[in-house]
Amino acid sequence: MGKLVMVAFGGNALLRAGQKGTYAEQLANVEDACRCLLPLLEQGCGLVIGHGNGPQVGNALLRHEAGARDFGLQSMPMDFCGAETQGSIAYLIETAMEKVLRGAGLSRPVVSLVTRVEVAADDPAFQNPSKPVGPFYKECPSCNQAGDLRGNSAAVYREDSAGRGWRKVVASPKPLVINNINLVERLAREGNIVVAVGGGGIPVVGSADGRRGVEAVIDKDLACALAAVRMNADEFYILTDVPKVYVNFKKPGEKALDSVTVSQAKAYMAEGQFAEGSMAPKIRAAISFVENGGGECIITEAGQLGNPSCGTRIVK
Repeated sequence: MGKLVMVAFGGNALLRAGQKGTYAEQLANVEDACRCLLPLLEQGCGLVIGHGNGPQVGNALLRHEAGARDFGLQSMPMDFCGAETQGSIAYLIETAMEKVLRGAGLSRPVVSLVTRVEVAADDPAFQNPSKPVGPFYKECPSCNQAGDLRGNSAAVYREDSAGRGWRKVVASPKPLVINNINLVERLAREGNIVVAVGGGGIPVVGSADGRRGVEAVIDKDLACALAAVRMNADEFYILTDVPKVYVNFKKPGEKALDSVTVSQAKAYMAEGQFAEGSMAPKIRAAISFVENGGGECIITEAGQLGNPSCGTRIVK
């Protein structure tokens, strides 16, 4: 294979604003995203695909909680729901990618791995929930009155910085070890398209009996950045719904960034140029990849792939 590339699908690759999230909608969205990867495949790149699962894992929790409330079924923990959505989204990507490859006259096997990611049991993030999951609410659900569907008054909701409403937030610990990452790299370098680290991976901590899951969601861009570093990937693409990163976004003096160094990116972060829950996690992941030995990270819209000047490039 040629270059090894890690691609992190953004949320709009699966579910777009105004959609209900039906199977047909999500499959069509994933097919569009996979079609945008053709320029990389036509160049002979080895490819690993990661993806988010924030809305899907939140909806899975709601379904489990509703089943427990209305039918007496056993509600499953968040790590189990993460595994469920990791597998179902990977199935969508495999199905869509196979169709795209056949349409382009290409032959590449597509394989998915349910991925566990180790975190520290004492990570401070467990004391400060920050990762949004599930649907947006126009008003903040009053935890003192209703809580979540299980009546959990400890549920935490925060308003989205982009003004889209309120969402439930959970712990988001730092990824430390990507399980089986050497196998992922080997498969990709042998020509397989690999889907892994879905939803940031299933968060686990070490114990005397092995690894056990914990109630948390790992940031998918940060986990993909770590995977890219461990695989010695040449490039790391973070796909989002804008063609470039902007400073003063939707404000006077708005400016698209073509290329920024790590130090410039850190300075923009310190200025508060990038919103949490939106662009800030992507910039943080890009910095992590480049600082830890990666080549360059490109943040862009999926449709821009193949354009040599696409996106915003974060470089050393």
